[in-house]
Amino acid sequence: MAHITLRQLRVFEAVARHMNFSRAAEELHLSQPAVSIQVKELTAEVGLPLIERLGRRTYLTPAGDEMRHCARAIAQRLREADDAVAQLKGVTGGRLNVAVISAGDYFFPRVLAEFARRHPGVSFNLTVHNREGLLREIADNLTDLAVMVRPPTDPDTVAVPFAPHPYVIVAAPDHPLAAARRIPRAALVREHFIQRERGSDTWNSMREVFGRRFARLSTTMEIRSTETIKQMVVAGMGIAFLSAHTIGLELKSRMLTVLDVEGFPAMLNWYLVHHRSKRLPPVALAFKEFLMREGAALIGRLVHFDFEGVARPGRGASLARPKTSQRARPRSASPTMKD
Repeated sequence: MAHITLRQLRVFEAVARHMNFSRAAEELHLSQPAVSIQVKELTAEVGLPLIERLGRRTYLTPAGDEMRHCARAIAQRLREADDAVAQLKGVTGGRLNVAVISAGDYFFPRVLAEFARRHPGVSFNLTVHNREGLLREIADNLTDLAVMVRPPTDPDTVAVPFAPHPYVIVAAPDHPLAAARRIPRAALVREHFIQRERGSDTWNSMREVFGRRFARLSTTMEIRSTETIKQMVVAGMGIAFLSAHTIGLELKSRMLTVLDVEGFPAMLNWYLVHHRSKRLPPVALAFKEFLMREGAALIGRLVHFDFEGVARPGRGASLARPKTSQRARPRSASPTMKD
């Protein structure tokens, strides 16, 4: 096994973690054939099967399980070496490892760009996950910092809010409710929702906001991709509960409209999360301070949303910074639908 490469181990670890070649390819920003080639080459180097298929399901062989542990151990040692070198370099020249929930990838690269402008020489490793994947990143020490909406509540993590995160109900511009004002929340029980998959940050936020009435909502589809949900709504297949930070382009192009529902937008928070025992390198500490100090204002400039003049037919996609009266509240204070 003298010719095994770090690339092969990294790809195999992702496949072994997801037990799915397509999801591993998506995480690594590779094509599925490229992932398959790396796993095939690693298998040839090991000389034993690493993965076996029984029906439609995929399993690790004993050799595959051993290689998974090996890949994780090597990756951990490399991260520790990287952290040690970063401590010597300080902020300038350091490497920031940050993971973000999928709704954040609509604006987070520009947040990183602003941080990079102030700290030349910093490099970045940004990964995007659903909530389950993000929690694994934290638990497996694969990232320095994580940005999410619903942080874990266990005592081993530190979670601090740094910016408000509004959620809205979106529909196609020709939806019967598009021109309505002050839509009662109870009226949404009669609508067909297209929503994120069970367990995702958006799904959990929706459940919290709707409270006991959540179980009475009609869900026609659960989809893992926010982009696909938006396209289904544009096509008139239903309405959706989405982060206001994900719909800017669709509002500008009038492909989507925000329904004027009582109690919306629902205000939650963006949280910065890391393991309590994690020794943050200087660049991560600097980025944490940057977000706590300027994150809310910066995101407000990058993702404009006018709560009073949301885009509807004939009104245009009015975009402006949230008013101060719409400040973020603790998650427990977010509006809920109660009978």
